[in-house]
Amino acid sequence: MTGALDLLGELIRFRTVGGGEGAAARHCAALAEEAGFGTELLAWAPGREQLVARTGGGDGPPLTFTGHLDTVPAEPGDWSVDPYAGERDGEKVVGRGASDMKSGVAAALAAALAHAREPHACRGVQIVLTAGEETGCTGLVGLDTPARDAIARGGPLVVAEPTANALVLGHKGAHWMRLRATGRAAHGSAPELGDNAAVRLARAAVALHDHAGWPRHDRFGPVTANVGVLRGGVAPNVVPDSAELLLDVRTVPGVDSARLRAQVGLLAGERVDVADHVVLPPLDTGADDPFVGMVRAALQASGLPDDVAPPARFFTDASVLAGLLGDDAAAPTVVLGPGEPDQCHVVDEYCLAGRVEQAVTVYGELLDRWCRP
Repeated sequence: MTGALDLLGELIRFRTVGGGEGAAARHCAALAEEAGFGTELLAWAPGREQLVARTGGGDGPPLTFTGHLDTVPAEPGDWSVDPYAGERDGEKVVGRGASDMKSGVAAALAAALAHAREPHACRGVQIVLTAGEETGCTGLVGLDTPARDAIARGGPLVVAEPTANALVLGHKGAHWMRLRATGRAAHGSAPELGDNAAVRLARAAVALHDHAGWPRHDRFGPVTANVGVLRGGVAPNVVPDSAELLLDVRTVPGVDSARLRAQVGLLAGERVDVADHVVLPPLDTGADDPFVGMVRAALQASGLPDDVAPPARFFTDASVLAGLLGDDAAAPTVVLGPGEPDQCHVVDEYCLAGRVEQAVTVYGELLDRWCRP
């Protein structure tokens, strides 16, 4: 039986930057099958299959754990160690994806496999491991109907994203927009004869960056906007006749997407087209939900604080999966994982071994309570 820390090292050694998640999913599927899970790999893109593993439950809805297998890139020359070695340095496990979020995947899978091996009448457990989360939950969004139908509906959801094992009940949504400007090309020595699309978008970028009047939510804080990509032109001596800007807007409950897009358009100015790129709703589960009470009881039994932490600034696959599980209303969802939130996307990313072991304990306690008569 593979322990969570061993599995974490194995997962880090799979290079899953914008691809390759299928190999990691197959590795996890083999472990799940050994424990009696039925598994299915969901086709999405070549080499980027996603895993659904399920055991117990009969016709009843399962408790679902989810995590993503992809990571952001790592430039090895910037790191003090090999980012894909998955080595341990004392209490730290270092590597790309250690916190975001292969530690959460490893802990959830280890706890679920141990639970499945215990003789009991299992109420049902489902593991959903995804691809393409870092690029806007594109793996889940891109699934066709037959693949989506392989995911059992109706039960609550645990997202093992990095919270340092704190209980999080909500996170911001994402509204990524693509802004395009067109102009007129001219020789670089005569810019007055052209219409510089790059300059127009540069002015839009400054206006969006400096804007302080975004909507605000009492618990989630303000909507934020980040100019993530700005590109245009072909050579220094040519006036650019086109330019593109990718904007990352993080949204809060109660914000209308159409109004937000219109506000971006006003700030961007004339002759700039604004189109949706990715739209993911925020997550907001009530603290009085019975499933939240079950999670808090599992944290207490594991010797960890059960206080509800503030909503997260990041988004997760719950933006898609909670709605899919719940059909008419989003499934009760908690975000709870062993990774360190401040280690996401950084050089020399690490997680703490002790937190991974804590997460296995909490998840195991939650699973026992889920199946308890």
